[in-house]
Amino acid sequence: MKLTYPNSGGGPSVAWRSSSIVSIQLGFCFSNNFNGVLIPPASTHYLPRRNLRISCSSPSSSPDPLLVKAARGEAVSRPPAWMMRQAGRYMAVYRKLAEKYPSFRERSETTELIVEISLQPWEAFRPDGVIIFSDILTPLPAFGVSFDIEDVRGPVIQSPIRSEEHLKTLHPIELEKLQFVGDSLRLLRNEVEGKAAVLGFVGSPWTIGTYIVEGGTTRTYTAIKSMCHTAPHVLSTLLAHLTKAIADYAVYQVESGAHCIQIFDSWGGQLSPAMWEIWSKPFIKEIVSTVKSKCPGTPLVLYINGNGGLLERMKDIGVDVIGLDWTVDMADGRKRLGNGMSVQGNVDPAYLFLPLPAITDEIHRVVNCAGPRGHILNLGHGVLVGTPEEAVAHFFDVSKSLNFSAPIEDHRVAAAT
Repeated sequence: MKLTYPNSGGGPSVAWRSSSIVSIQLGFCFSNNFNGVLIPPASTHYLPRRNLRISCSSPSSSPDPLLVKAARGEAVSRPPAWMMRQAGRYMAVYRKLAEKYPSFRERSETTELIVEISLQPWEAFRPDGVIIFSDILTPLPAFGVSFDIEDVRGPVIQSPIRSEEHLKTLHPIELEKLQFVGDSLRLLRNEVEGKAAVLGFVGSPWTIGTYIVEGGTTRTYTAIKSMCHTAPHVLSTLLAHLTKAIADYAVYQVESGAHCIQIFDSWGGQLSPAMWEIWSKPFIKEIVSTVKSKCPGTPLVLYINGNGGLLERMKDIGVDVIGLDWTVDMADGRKRLGNGMSVQGNVDPAYLFLPLPAITDEIHRVVNCAGPRGHILNLGHGVLVGTPEEAVAHFFDVSKSLNFSAPIEDHRVAAAT
C-alpha cells in the first residue's frame, strides 16, 4: 500500500521544547492515610515538567460519526460496532504482512505499516470504528522506559522500576518521538473520510505500571502489589509520572485526528475494589479531567477486564462510556451504571467460533438488553487468535441490519416460549 500524506497544513498544533534527561527531585509530602499506608495525592507530580502546551483542533463542521453520537448518548438508528483487537493475527492478510515484517515493534511503529494494518479490517468489514494499530506500551521509550517484545515472553522491560534510584530514568514525555502515531492518525482520518470514527487509545497508569514494575507480563502481580505496602512513595511517584505522560499522549492523539480515546485499565480487575480506589481510579480520573479540559468534545471510553465488581465505583470517573466484559450481564450492567452512562460491549469473543445463527441471537440479546440509546456494540474482550473471518464479517453484517425503529428478535426467547 502506498500512502501519501494529506495536505492538512502541517502537523498537530503541539508546542514543545527539547530537553535533555533531567534528574528527579524526590521530596515526598504525604497527605492521605489509608489503613496505615501513606500515599500522595494523584495530582501531585514530583518530576520536572517541560513547558508543553497542547491544544485540540477546532471542532469539525462535518457530521459526527455514528460511534461518536452513540458514545455521547445521542439518538442513533442502530448501534455502532467495532471490535477490540480488530486488526491482528486472525486475519490472513495480517499474517502475510507479519511474515514480511516479523518485528511487532516495526509493524506498530512504522507509519505506513500502522495505517495499512489499521485499515485491513476497515477494507474487509467496514466497522463503525477504526482503531489505530498500536500498543499500550508504545509511548514508554518517549519518557525513558525501554522495552522489547519477544515472541514467547511478550513485552520485556530489562530495567524494572522498583526504587527511588530507578525513578531517575524517567523524564517528561517527548511527543516528537511518537510522530509516527500522530502521522498515522491523520492518515486514517483522511482514509475513512468520516464514514467511521478513528479511535486512539492509551493504557491506564496502573496497567502500564504493572509492566514497568514487574518487568513484563505476569500472572501474580506480586512485585507491584507488594510495592503498594512496602514502597508506596515510589509507586505513587511512578503512577503520577505516568498519569501526566499518558494524559499528554491522549490529547496528542486527539489533536492528530482521533475522534475518541479508549483507556485500557486491563489489569485494574486484578486489584480488590478497595485497592483499585487507591491505586488506579484517582490516576485515571486525573487523565480524564485533563483530556476533558483540553478536548471537551472528545468521548472517552474506559475498559477494565474483569470489572464486574467495580461498576458502581467507575460511574463518577468522568468518562462517557464504560466497556463491559462478557462476564457482566448487559441488562445488569445497565441497571448498575444508570441511564446517564453509555456502555460498550459485550459479546463473548468465543461466540465467534459458534454457528452464525448463534452469533446473530447473541448480538440481538445484547442489543436488546442495552437498549436503543448509548450503546456501542463490541466484544467483551479482544478478538481471539483463530477466530474465523467469516464470523467477524457476520458480526458486522448483523450490526448493520439492526434498526431501532423495528423490534429486534431474540430467537432463543421465542423458542423457549
